[in-house]
Amino acid sequence: MGRIRILLADDHPMICAGFQKILEPHYEVVGCVKDGLALLEAVEELKPDVVLVDIGMPLLNGLDAAREIKRREPRMKLIFLTMNSDADIAAQALKVGARGYLLKTSESSELLRAVHDVVQGLSYVTPQISQAIEENFIRDPNGMHRSKHLTSRQCEVLQMLAEGRSMKEIAYVLRIAHRTVRFHKSQIVEELGITTNSELVQYAMKHGMISSS
Repeated sequence: MGRIRILLADDHPMICAGFQKILEPHYEVVGCVKDGLALLEAVEELKPDVVLVDIGMPLLNGLDAAREIKRREPRMKLIFLTMNSDADIAAQALKVGARGYLLKTSESSELLRAVHDVVQGLSYVTPQISQAIEENFIRDPNGMHRSKHLTSRQCEVLQMLAEGRSMKEIAYVLRIAHRTVRFHKSQIVEELGITTNSELVQYAMKHGMISSS
């Protein structure tokens, strides 16, 4: 068996370069992509063994990208590497099929351990997050799920609207008609009960679609 091949997904080039420097003595880093849609294309083209992905990425956030990757490639191993320490978001990440979750503030040795464990078929969640997930589950066993029911396409449109993109731009990126974007927006507004752009942004931030930074 050859070297394990890893694909990185993070919209900050310097962070990607830092992770690559840590990983390359042990694994083959096959690329680094900057947004969720590019991640889907790269997974299809490069067929990595492991994907390290951030939560907050442009165009398609890490959670929705991971959900689509697992639908296409159920055996693909996913590890979230993020600044987001929210236990609910971490629980969502595990629910969509991730095998690892750790923070960008973690030591390099913890990153290597997480990759090693996941490659071996195990799971790895950084201790502070795993404890918070357990505490949240004890308080509310049924609370860790998306409160509303949006389709994958509606999630994409919602994220791009929250990023401040125009409906024309969204139509171009997603290769759909402008009227289709308008329809999806109306469905999102109705489903979520959102009336202002600020509420839309707040919802997207709460559900890990965009970064709060």
